[in-house]
Amino acid sequence: MLKKSFSFLLIFETFKTELFAFIFLLMLSIFSSSKPEKNLYTIAFYNLENLFDTLNDPNTLDDDFTPKGKLHWNTKRYKRKIRKMSRVIAQLGTEKSEHAPALVGIVEVENATVLKDLIHAKALETYNYNFVHHESPDERGIDVALLYKKELFQLISHKTYPLLLIDSEGKRDYTRDVLHVTGKLNGELTHIIVNHWPSRRNGTETVAKRIKAAQLVRSIALEILAQDADAKIIIMGDFNDGPESESIQYLVQNTFYNAMARLLAIGKGTTAYKNKWNLFDQIIFTKNYLKPSSNKHVFRYAEVFDKDFLKVYKGKLKGSPFRTYISRWYQGGFSDHFPVYIYLKKKD
Repeated sequence: MLKKSFSFLLIFETFKTELFAFIFLLMLSIFSSSKPEKNLYTIAFYNLENLFDTLNDPNTLDDDFTPKGKLHWNTKRYKRKIRKMSRVIAQLGTEKSEHAPALVGIVEVENATVLKDLIHAKALETYNYNFVHHESPDERGIDVALLYKKELFQLISHKTYPLLLIDSEGKRDYTRDVLHVTGKLNGELTHIIVNHWPSRRNGTETVAKRIKAAQLVRSIALEILAQDADAKIIIMGDFNDGPESESIQYLVQNTFYNAMARLLAIGKGTTAYKNKWNLFDQIIFTKNYLKPSSNKHVFRYAEVFDKDFLKVYKGKLKGSPFRTYISRWYQGGFSDHFPVYIYLKKKD
C-alpha cells in the first residue's frame, strides 16, 4: 500500500500541473471501473419483514396489520412498503450484472395478493417476473415464496414440505413450510429450496427447532442428489442462525458450500440485535457451482446489499437496518434484514 502511494506521488510530481493530475485521475477511474457483465446472473434472498395486506384474515394472527389494529396498518403505508421493497429488489446485483435478479427467494409475505402487487410495482413491472407461492400453516400467516424472471427461468415444478414441530405442551407448533422449486436457469436444471426457520424469540429452547429444520432441508437435498448426483441445488433463506451455528453446520457438512461464511469472517451482517450483527440470511449451494468444467453456471461472488439508504442514519440504532416499525411505532423504512445475493457466471 505504501509503495503504491509513493508511486502516485511521483506521477503527480511528473505531471506538475493540476490539469494533468485531473486528467490522470479521470482516466484511472474510467479504466479501473468494471462494466456490468452480460453473462453474470444474480440469485438473491430477502426477508421483507411483515409484508401484509390491510385485510383481516380470520384464520391467522394478522390483526395488528389492519387499519384498526394496534399498528394502524393502512393502504398508504402498504403501498409505500411495496414501492420500497420493489426498488430494492430491482437493484440487487446490478452493479456487476446487466440483469435484474434472475431468482429472488423472499419470506414474510402474507399471500399471493401482496406478491402480485410487488411484481407489478413500477420498479419491477418491466422485468416480467412471476412467482411461486404456497400458503403455509404459520400462525401469523406469513409465507415463503420465489420470484423468477420468466425469460431466464423456466418453471417445471414446485412443492412444499411441512416442518413438524411439537411444543412443550405436546401440541403442534405451526411454522413456515420449506419450498422446493425446480426449473431451468438459462436452460440448466436447477433446484431452489427457500427457507424461513423458527425464530430465536424464546431463546435457547428454539435451537432444537432449527436443527430439526436443518435435518428436513438436508433430507430434501439428499433425496434430490440420490436421483441425480450432479444436481444443481441452491438453498436460501432466513435461517435465524449464522454460518457458524450447529444447525447450519449440520446442513452444509461436506455436501454444500456456504457462500456467506466468508462475509461473516469480515464482519458483514444482515440483521442487528443489541448492537451485534448476525448473518442469518444465507445462500448455500452444491459444490459443483465451484467447478467450471461440470456445469453451465459458476459461482463468482457473494454480497450483502447494505447500502446506506437501507440503514438508520442517526441515533443509537445508526447503521442498523431501517425498519418499517420499531415495536408499535411506524418508521416508514424497509426491513429489519438486509438482502443477500450471489453472482453466477454463465459459460459462453
